[in-house]
Amino acid sequence: MTKGKLIVISGASGVGKGTVLKRMMDRQPSLTFSVSATTRPPRPGEQEGVHYYFVTKQRFEEMIARGEFLEYDAHAANYYGTPRAQAEEKRQHGHVLLDIEPAGAMQVKQKEPEAVFIFIMPPSVQELERRLRGRGDTPEDQIKMRMERAKWEMDQRSWYDHVVVNDDADRCAEEILRIIGA
Repeated sequence: MTKGKLIVISGASGVGKGTVLKRMMDRQPSLTFSVSATTRPPRPGEQEGVHYYFVTKQRFEEMIARGEFLEYDAHAANYYGTPRAQAEEKRQHGHVLLDIEPAGAMQVKQKEPEAVFIFIMPPSVQELERRLRGRGDTPEDQIKMRMERAKWEMDQRSWYDHVVVNDDADRCAEEILRIIGA
């Protein structure tokens, strides 16, 4: 069997990546999702190996030193990263989806240039802000910070292989599935 592709999906907070990825996986059950490792504590309802691999900061730093990550980053005083071995094992069974930020995507591009890089854009900056506000759980200072971050992230789309606008989650999922040939 041919090894599956790494499919890197990025987009600003609030663009609807999670919804689009769920719809893709509902339509194409052979797709698998890469589970990241993190040093942050589990949130209520999160399960080890399903939502994240929860590791200590020391263990994460040892994994960095051994080159065990496809990509990793630190934000909000915690590390997040994609364990290489887990992604490789899943590739033996089909395409693997990675939901990561542009900085991590660039690390993957350097290590795995044959991966497919897809950036999901909002229909407009105004719609992105409306979606963030519509969640109802994000304080104003966080909205401003995420919107500033979103501008930088959207500027990174030029080096991605494909840019897809999420004006409708079903249509966006179908377009990405066509791109990856799943």
